Amino acid sequence: MLKALNLTKRFGELKAVDSLSFEVKAGQVFGIAGPNGAGKSTLYNLITGFYAFEGNIEFDGRDISGMPPYKIAKAGIARTFQIPQTFPSLSVQKGLSVGSRFGAEGGLDPDHVEEVIRFVELEEERYKKTGLLNLLGKKKLMIGAALATKPKILMLDEPMAGCNAQEIRDLMGLIARINKDLGITIIIIEHFMKVLTELTENLLIIESGRQICQGEPAEVIKDPRVIACYLGDDHA
Repeated sequence: MLKALNLTKRFGELKAVDSLSFEVKAGQVFGIAGPNGAGKSTLYNLITGFYAFEGNIEFDGRDISGMPPYKIAKAGIARTFQIPQTFPSLSVQKGLSVGSRFGAEGGLDPDHVEEVIRFVELEEERYKKTGLLNLLGKKKLMIGAALATKPKILMLDEPMAGCNAQEIRDLMGLIARINKDLGITIIIIEHFMKVLTELTENLLIIESGRQICQGEPAEVIKDPRVIACYLGDDHA
């Protein structure tokens, strides 16, 4: 469904992403992990059109390299960000409608917005100003706004950041339902390895913009290269 071929992004002399290639299959939950500064969020910015880059990205058999973010969103790739972004003066309902109006092919679909509100379990907060939501509510809202664009792929950037144990379990359940019940392919960046080993089918580890290891999560986390990447050579 999504193929990244020899992606390279330079910031001056620094290669934030360095000749990176991988493939995400339709229906997968695909995980990406690595230490801070590994290039994970930069990679998301390449896929979603925020940065120019070397290499190619194919989505549904179509080369989307160089397309602007709004066209990539309308083609079927939605993303969230590490820090939840809302329109604090808008209600939850209207905030989700923004995603539908500007991100979905065909524009605003009120019926779909209502389905999303129920799916992310924000019915009771429907008319609450988004700026008054707690952290979990804002994360659900951000995921809901992405779902309102009717994506084929949903890209989540550290959705568990700042959450307590119960909030993490709630978000894991929501992500699993998005994948299984809605049939949406998921790509997730996360630091919590337990989240990745429970949710994902394929896990890519990167460091300094390059692939360290990729495969089944249970095997990847045992790889000495991955252990060295996170804990140092002595532990590996």
